[in-house]
Amino acid sequence: LVAGSICEVQADLSLLFVSLGDFSGQLLAYLSLGPIFIIVGFVTLIIFKRELHTISFLGGLAFNEGVNWLIKNVIREPRPCEEAHSTVTTKYGMPSSHSQFMWFFSVYSFLFLYLRMHQTNNARFLDLLWRHVLSICLVTVALLVSYSRVYLLYHTWSQVLYGGVAGSIMAIAWFAFTQEILTPLFPRIAAWPISEFFLIRDTSLIPNILWFEYTVTRAEAR
Repeated sequence: LVAGSICEVQADLSLLFVSLGDFSGQLLAYLSLGPIFIIVGFVTLIIFKRELHTISFLGGLAFNEGVNWLIKNVIREPRPCEEAHSTVTTKYGMPSSHSQFMWFFSVYSFLFLYLRMHQTNNARFLDLLWRHVLSICLVTVALLVSYSRVYLLYHTWSQVLYGGVAGSIMAIAWFAFTQEILTPLFPRIAAWPISEFFLIRDTSLIPNILWFEYTVTRAEAR
């Protein structure tokens, strides 16, 4: 009863702060929508780029969500103050799906930046600089989204921590699977008639896809 009363007070205070103009709470609430924006961005990118590695990345995110659902239903640890949020789709909170999603996305993107994309010879310093800045931004967003789940009373610290660990491990495993198993198959998959019909392409043999698209676009424009 005491724990339930504390949860109710914490929930009321959290909602009160947000309603009274708690800028931090509002910002964290918006940041917690990050996974939705990322999924929308991936779908848009796939529609316009139709690149196999991007499709594999999205497949990894979907698989990561499936693993999260499985772990939640095996452990069945309830959320803290679950009465405070009647709109959540699942009553289990271990591990945090938001935390696991964001850390999968951030760690996989980090590995992609430093292991998949290679520096160009004429802009090595700037190339490395933007990678470092982007990596810091990815980690910062993942930390903020993870913190938002605790601040908004959706998860405990342990649920967020284990979610981050699970997402990071899944990202490393999926990146290794993509690089070692799927990437050698991409040229063959891109040559399938159905892939040619939907204009699906493979850029895995291009060291720096951004530099390649930039130079090709300039040459075509000329």
